[in-house]
Amino acid sequence: MEQVLTIVCKLHPTDEQASKIDALLQSFSDGCNYANEVVKSGVTSKTTIQSLVYQDLREKFQLSANQAVRVCARVGASRKTAKQKNKPVKAFKPTSADYDARIFSFREKDWSVSLTLINCREHIKFEPGSNYQKGKLKGRKPTSAQLCKHRDGQYCIHIQVKDEAPDPIQSDNVIGVDLGRRDIAVTSNGEKWDGKTITQTRDKFARVRTSLQKKASKGTRSTRRRTRQILQRLSARERRYQTWLNHNISKTIVRNALNLSATIAIEDLTGIRDRINQQPRNKTERRCSNSWAFYQLRQFLEYKGIQAGIEVIAVPPAYTSQTCHVCNHIGLRSDKRFN
Repeated sequence: MEQVLTIVCKLHPTDEQASKIDALLQSFSDGCNYANEVVKSGVTSKTTIQSLVYQDLREKFQLSANQAVRVCARVGASRKTAKQKNKPVKAFKPTSADYDARIFSFREKDWSVSLTLINCREHIKFEPGSNYQKGKLKGRKPTSAQLCKHRDGQYCIHIQVKDEAPDPIQSDNVIGVDLGRRDIAVTSNGEKWDGKTITQTRDKFARVRTSLQKKASKGTRSTRRRTRQILQRLSARERRYQTWLNHNISKTIVRNALNLSATIAIEDLTGIRDRINQQPRNKTERRCSNSWAFYQLRQFLEYKGIQAGIEVIAVPPAYTSQTCHVCNHIGLRSDKRFN
């Protein structure tokens, strides 16, 4: 089985290269918006979109041949996703551009990437963030990547590498994982990760943001500038902490499933926020539930499970908390024990 992993590395472009990257990202997003406006909304095939707007993309936005092809593929994929969700295609922003083997190459000898920009080709050095990233890229020749400009202004290259994953272990053993807010995850073999720490961390960041925003709205010009700088520095810190925590939880669960040769079963909580937000609740309660990163934990479990040869299945959440894991009958529980 083949698995595609994305390795995110920070780029270190010169000022001149940074301006060229910005120009490419702007042209790529303008091309996507143009193709989305010109081609009928019902068309989702990238080949059909390419046959209709390819020449215009080359002439109007100065894109290379493969960049124009990537634009058509991006629009087609976005339309398919929007169609599945019954939502319109959102406007494309100049934050990312797709690359294939003809307009992107990775050079291990000096840890750099060669990228086709607007009417030029540039070699840009990048920084692997860890030994894990170096190990995944060493000796590889990746054929696809995505050039991104993150919210903080940092340029990154998202390199896709392909790994051969082992076949899933066939076993009758199952480890059930119950997701929640009070306990982030509880497994059927007795392991539990308390959500008290993450709740306290979120509350602390919320209080800090509220205090800084008040100062930014009422203080002097220098105070407002300083508080905006602090808010920018604090941005995404809470998200990074949640990501780190979910990585550790998923790694432990997959390791235990591997030791027991077991399948992992989790609740399919798709759409839970839409259902919860329809209920009348206060602002604090909405913030707590909407910042719950259960889907990220599910994604981590799934991709780590593929790497380890552990199957991860999603089951309907109805009555899972009331069903006995021994006899599979629905009953009443008291203090997490069945009567």
